[in-house]
Amino acid sequence: MNDGRKTPRPPLNAVRWRADQAWQGAFRRFEESGPGRLWTRLSAVDFFGHSFQLAALALLCFFPFLIILTAAAGQDTAVVVAGWLGLDQQAAQAVATLFAPTTSSYTLTGTSAALLLLGALAVAGTLQSWYRLLFDVPENAKWKTTARLTWLAGLFAYAAAQAAFGRVLHGWLLIGLTGFAWAVVFWWGSMYALLAGTVPWRALFPPALVTSVCWTGLGVFSAHYFSAAIVENEQRYGPIGVVMVILSWLVAVGVVIHLGAIVGRALR
Repeated sequence: MNDGRKTPRPPLNAVRWRADQAWQGAFRRFEESGPGRLWTRLSAVDFFGHSFQLAALALLCFFPFLIILTAAAGQDTAVVVAGWLGLDQQAAQAVATLFAPTTSSYTLTGTSAALLLLGALAVAGTLQSWYRLLFDVPENAKWKTTARLTWLAGLFAYAAAQAAFGRVLHGWLLIGLTGFAWAVVFWWGSMYALLAGTVPWRALFPPALVTSVCWTGLGVFSAHYFSAAIVENEQRYGPIGVVMVILSWLVAVGVVIHLGAIVGRALR
């Protein structure tokens, strides 16, 4: 029976203590779950900071090398980049404005060529250090440069084959399946080459498969989101807006590489 007296409220410190205990319990349950363990592992390798590092390094060092090499091979850099991002025609035209040549002749000194090659090797070295960290492999200085050069050759072979698939094959399903199979081959070979053969092929297949799934998903996402974002940013901010979107895509590539390697190892 209520005698008119109010039920006393618990002290404020007790309420805070209970809320804190509930929050800590929920956080512990998340850490013990599959997504929680994955997030802990990704955070341990600083995947987000590494992804920004790749984006900055690729824009400053790798893209100049790509422009010179594709021009020497008689290919269009904008077509290669648009193919990697999976852009539609309107977005590809916006990207083409970044790589429109002002001259038909190219003069490259020995010093410039050396700097371009060193920049490309720096990007390959970044990926190599990531994979060593993700697969717990010690550094092998003997084959370090050879592995990076091999990966660069494989990268441009992958880009050339991808462009050829788009010209020869017809139908989005056939192109998608062929591109996915080629992506598995590329990432599988990339891991083996950058790790200088220290990890067997069989152990690298699950990470390569997961990376290719994430890579294909990024391509599908790029075709819808990045295409619209590039067109909108190009209209608002000009070429710098297109560069901002490409930087975002490069950050996403870094996330894909970390996610594919860690999830693939966990599945194996």
